[in-house]
Amino acid sequence: MISVKKLGFGMMRLPLLNPDRPTSIDLEQTKQMVDTFLERGYTYFDTAWMYHSFQSEKAAKEVLVDRHPRESYTLATKLHAGYIQTAQDCDKIFEQQCEKCGVDYFDYYLLHDIGQNHYEVYTRLNCFEWLQEKKKQGKVKHIGFSFHDNADLLDKVLSEHPEMDFVQLQINYLDWENPAIQSRLCYEVACKHNVPVIVMEPAKGGMLANVPQEVTEMFAACHPDWSVPSWAIRFAAGLENVALVLSGMSNMEQLLDNTGYMTEACPLGQQEQDLLQKAIERINADIAIPCTGCAYCVDGCPMNIPIPRYFSLYNDDKKLRKGRKWTLQEGYYDRLAMVFGKAGDCIGCGQCEGTCPQHLPIVEHLKTISKIWDR
Repeated sequence: MISVKKLGFGMMRLPLLNPDRPTSIDLEQTKQMVDTFLERGYTYFDTAWMYHSFQSEKAAKEVLVDRHPRESYTLATKLHAGYIQTAQDCDKIFEQQCEKCGVDYFDYYLLHDIGQNHYEVYTRLNCFEWLQEKKKQGKVKHIGFSFHDNADLLDKVLSEHPEMDFVQLQINYLDWENPAIQSRLCYEVACKHNVPVIVMEPAKGGMLANVPQEVTEMFAACHPDWSVPSWAIRFAAGLENVALVLSGMSNMEQLLDNTGYMTEACPLGQQEQDLLQKAIERINADIAIPCTGCAYCVDGCPMNIPIPRYFSLYNDDKKLRKGRKWTLQEGYYDRLAMVFGKAGDCIGCGQCEGTCPQHLPIVEHLKTISKIWDR
């Protein structure tokens, strides 16, 4: 089904001119990254309706579609259950996506973020049948869905919809045996159904690119020429039923690293697998909130709270505080709280928890952060 090289360009974390504004995409830097990606023989680009506060698809048109022949790349985008109330909404959004991206068809189209609640919406609105019709019309070449839930539900979805060409799963070495994410179990379900897997969050939102120093040293002693994030992407790419690994690349350095080693990526050997087990134990000892930074929770927040950024600061604070009365993370929090809502401004509406792919108790985490930093 997927005949492209195994690395995909995720357009969810593009470089920004202003880190506080997700819509301020650095188009010139992104153009350079896109050109280099294509020059190195990679073709898969992944965007979605709400990425970068609804600007990622428009950026895809400006940096890719308007500048390169249509046959030189493959483009994927997604329909999210949170933005449709009627069957007619599906066509409205699809038409807008074609216009925003500047294309007549999508190579890959996904029902976005399937979990129990979204599966009920997609089923009620006949979205699976709608997607098949788009494929028959030639407006979509390959149909699939991204998934964030347990393996039993994935088995149910694939059993009820064998027409799906692929499934997009969160797979990384830290979540492989995580009971909440169930990376391994979900992967095995996809294998059972003989459905190819596209991997998302291989570096867990950048978390596996910034591991404890002890882990960095362990990796370097084994393979001095491998970057830290490459360990995560190599792990995912080496799985037999994985057709493609997405990487949300935010600068040229990341792109050059990924496109360099992925030309010859192969399954990890036993020595590397054993080392990853040691790394998992060490990394888990430091993580307070396992947020991937996808920011699905942010756009609908009525109090404009930058939830992933607060969680990231909190995780770093937990690592560095060690008896200190003040850390730099607290200073960053104070500055962010001048522009955005504080953690304590949370009204407990729960919309963030309904969209969180990691199923985190976000409201309770915000209360914890508020007790530490709000004054």
